[in-house]
Amino acid sequence: MVSKALIRLFGAIVLFSTASALKVPAPVDKRQLSSTVSSWVTTESPIAKAGLLANIGPDGAKDGGAKSGVVIASPSTSNPDYLYAWTRDSSLVYKWIIDQFVSGADSNLRTGIQNWIASQGRIQQVSNPSGTVSSGGLGEPKFNVDETAFTGAWGRPQRDGPALRAISMIGYVNWLLNNSGSTEAATAWTYIKLDLDYVASNWGSTTFDLWEEVQGNSFFTTAVQHRALREGARLATTLGDTTRASTYSTQAASALCYLQNYWSSSNNYIISNLNSNNGRSGLDANSILTSIHTFDPNAGCESATFQPCSDKALANHKAVVDSFRSIYSINSGIASNRGVAVGRYKEDSYYGGNPWYLCTFAAAEQLYDALYTWNKIGSITVTSTSLSFFQQFLSSATAQTYSSSSSGYATIVAGVQQMADDFVLINKQYTPSSGALSEQYTKSGGSPTSAADLTWSYASALSAFNRRAGEVPGTWNATGLTCSGSTTTTTATGTTTTSTGTGSTVAVTFNVYATTVWGENIYLTGSLSQLASWDPNNALALSTDGYPTWSVTVNLPSSTTFQYKYIRKYNGAITWESDPNMSFTTPSGGSYILNDTWR
Repeated sequence: MVSKALIRLFGAIVLFSTASALKVPAPVDKRQLSSTVSSWVTTESPIAKAGLLANIGPDGAKDGGAKSGVVIASPSTSNPDYLYAWTRDSSLVYKWIIDQFVSGADSNLRTGIQNWIASQGRIQQVSNPSGTVSSGGLGEPKFNVDETAFTGAWGRPQRDGPALRAISMIGYVNWLLNNSGSTEAATAWTYIKLDLDYVASNWGSTTFDLWEEVQGNSFFTTAVQHRALREGARLATTLGDTTRASTYSTQAASALCYLQNYWSSSNNYIISNLNSNNGRSGLDANSILTSIHTFDPNAGCESATFQPCSDKALANHKAVVDSFRSIYSINSGIASNRGVAVGRYKEDSYYGGNPWYLCTFAAAEQLYDALYTWNKIGSITVTSTSLSFFQQFLSSATAQTYSSSSSGYATIVAGVQQMADDFVLINKQYTPSSGALSEQYTKSGGSPTSAADLTWSYASALSAFNRRAGEVPGTWNATGLTCSGSTTTTTATGTTTTSTGTGSTVAVTFNVYATTVWGENIYLTGSLSQLASWDPNNALALSTDGYPTWSVTVNLPSSTTFQYKYIRKYNGAITWESDPNMSFTTPSGGSYILNDTWR
């Protein structure tokens, strides 16, 4: 039950309002919406919102003693223990809250937003196992609910958190700047630029993915980093910080080019993790979550940013959803063009590998986003890439554009609407009568399992319900973005420009954290001729400009796997790093940054 104080504070909340950041009049009555889904949305919405708010300190009924503004992942303290504050989870939760506030749907949320921003400002300054605020600490994934550092073993770093936090705060700051809130905006900017500086310097570095299991490069992380840098550049320009605006814009362009590497044309889906040997197919709900969290209602069906209705995002949606059809017993017997329960990835073994509420809601939300956009632009374009997706609903579909007045358009829209509602109905079927949403439900019987009252589950439900109602967030100016063909990266050794997407070379920046004595220097060598072919006498000298981080940028062949090591030279003696050799595969284009620590 939510505390009385919380009830008083949010008693006037209205879940869905006709006021929204962007809303095109949608022919809702023509979408053949399921009355069963509509009824459950009406019932579940206030339950989900109460569940979400109950997990936020200091007044939440289930906040576990969290400090003001701290969002707990779940009140569960054992099997599993989720009574912590994840930067990712809290940022996604507050993205929904801030969207509700700035759209005018709920004016009572402002105090909570202010508390969260203040809390995040404090947490940024907490030294932790990933480092300090200036030495990598912003990549720390989670903290104790009293805002102290969590010092146990964990998958570190997780570089999506700073990007997501910046995106959420920017949404509120933009509102402040339009509503005489310049002083409050200036304070928030001090937190935002810390995160964006971190993103600009580290977006190309390896990271643990949002499931905290795979270290490599994550599609979700790269995409939200790109969005954060784009939004940050616009805000920096507005605030007169032209230096940061330029830096963010430059790095955003490189990140967008790198983002294209996750698409596999041979598989016709997104490989969600690169530069990691995890033995998986690459099919992962990570990719569906990416499309909904980088959705721009003004960007149409553009594919460079994998908009929800883009041909690549839709082809990927089908591939990911289909990967769960045969592995969960509860999906047995469901037609191939209907929605099913969706988990994280088909090889998942956590708690036995089950459907997740938030993944299934995300599958619905991507389709609701697509329906909104098709209605807005008045047509559906089918390409060879997305053809298999559309043939689920119109077997005679061909690569062409269907206008909103055509029968093909009507058939596709009806089928997509039904599938989207199916995902919601699947979650409804396995939600207890209380409306409480855990993290997962079992693949064989549909019983809720893992962490109870997962805050992210509640946020995912509310977001999907909003999109179903045609309520969408504001634009982040993603319209017309493309990989420009070249990227420029500024490092300690100077500025390097390299072509992208040509299959030639890629500028790779090697950063290594290494303390030295006076007269000792760090060098790089490796298996490629550009890296001196393991010859220590011809190894590449690294710059000391960023000491104790040493750097060098080298143009290497694209799409090439190589090994490398750093060496020390002092008074004629050579000391090699400890084994094993480090390995990396260059992307097909763009630029890349490797951040290492001397071993």
